[in-house]
Amino acid sequence: MISGLLNRQHIANSVICDKINFRRQLIMKRVLLKLSGEALAGEKKTGFDEATVIEVAKQIKTIAAEGLQIGIVIGGGNFWRGRTSETIDRNKADQIGMLATVMNCIYVSDICRYLGLKTEIFTPFVCGAFTSLYSKDAVEESFAQGKIVFFAGGTGHPYFSTDTATVLRAVEIEAEAILLAKAVDGIYDSDPKTNPNAAKYDEISIEEVVAKKLAAMDLTASIMCMEQKMPMLVFALDEKDSIINAVHGKFVGTKVTV
Repeated sequence: MISGLLNRQHIANSVICDKINFRRQLIMKRVLLKLSGEALAGEKKTGFDEATVIEVAKQIKTIAAEGLQIGIVIGGGNFWRGRTSETIDRNKADQIGMLATVMNCIYVSDICRYLGLKTEIFTPFVCGAFTSLYSKDAVEESFAQGKIVFFAGGTGHPYFSTDTATVLRAVEIEAEAILLAKAVDGIYDSDPKTNPNAAKYDEISIEEVVAKKLAAMDLTASIMCMEQKMPMLVFALDEKDSIINAVHGKFVGTKVTV
């Protein structure tokens, strides 16, 4: 009988230890995940690679099940960039880019729903029955309901990138960090696509990113990160379990400190 009690106590202690270790592994409670539209296209570089998107959604489901609240911004580079056309007005070009992000959010949101997640898409402009109009109160209600929250349409204004929208929404929802999932595996001192000798930073301050104009985000977004003290984790989307590893503090990209 004593042996049985001791065994049950040992099991109980093991469960408690596992819960403590789990809490230590999950280092954040709310994050803003920025997904590169180009990375979602996979090797095709345009449109969607469904296998890639499903893998991303599975990772989102895993960290959501651990209690993490997740906001998501998706770039539109798999369809359109603001300066893709040299002919049409920049305002119109940026509006097309905003609509590209709406398409991306609808697609990724529905893949998440296919896997059993609840989602909500917010835009800063009326988009018919496709999305909900953004408000901080509505976002908080969605988080309270356990939904994955998508922020589509950028800021709703031309000349501001989805990078800027990412930082803006991260600050507004009081995220603990931005997870920047890109087509490259971190921040480099020069463009690794054109310079084979480019060196990657394991850790760098946001002040240095701004001073050196490094291509983590565009300069406007980087300055906003610096002013609002918003840290970032920058990593490659195509690395196995990269989003999960970033949340658990085990990623191999670049940590941007504030």
